[in-house]
Amino acid sequence: SPYQDEEQLTRAQFADLNLLNDPSNLQRYEEYGPALYMPHAYRSDVHYPRSGPVNPKLAADLTFVGTAFKSRIEFFEAMDFGNLDVLIGGGDWNEYLDKDSPLRKYLDQEQSCVDNTETAELYRHAKSGINVYRRESEDAHTGEGWAMGPREVEMAATNLFFLRDPRPEGDQVLSMLPTFATPEDASEQLHWWLAHDAEREERAREARAAIIDRTFLSNARHLLRVLDEL
Repeated sequence: SPYQDEEQLTRAQFADLNLLNDPSNLQRYEEYGPALYMPHAYRSDVHYPRSGPVNPKLAADLTFVGTAFKSRIEFFEAMDFGNLDVLIGGGDWNEYLDKDSPLRKYLDQEQSCVDNTETAELYRHAKSGINVYRRESEDAHTGEGWAMGPREVEMAATNLFFLRDPRPEGDQVLSMLPTFATPEDASEQLHWWLAHDAEREERAREARAAIIDRTFLSNARHLLRVLDEL
């Protein structure tokens, strides 16, 4: 939600309870019965801070894992990474990048398709991350998202500092992490934060504390309480 809500609303009438990962259109679901917002969560046995030394094979100044949507490609191509050690992984980057794209040198060929456990390990060994929401949407798109995405919660849980693409919930919960407006703004901020280790690490600790209770186990317990009340 909310990107596929038109499709999902055709099914909502057949459910005893609808759980949404974004509450933007919650009232429309409530027309069919009980519905509630269930925030994105992390797995505490997967998303946790690094406890040992940095693995040089996984180390990076900036790590991003996500699908290569056109809007993301354009955003990263417009950034100035300078001499930073950057790692980009996720689906479709090799397929959609132009042959002469400046991003090709940052692709980890072994990380072209990264599962959740591998992604968390990459986060643990990076100095910083970045969350860039795709600008593409489904044909039935009915509004911009309000909720934080799952990668934001997972990066925070691994104690990774990251730059935020602003959204209302993130602005409330992760206000200690900086937001960016343009690729140029993101580039400038990235270089500044990478040059200030103590400040960056403190913000990462604050972000982890802010989402510490957003686990799948907490969500499951909440769901069971709701089901008992139906």
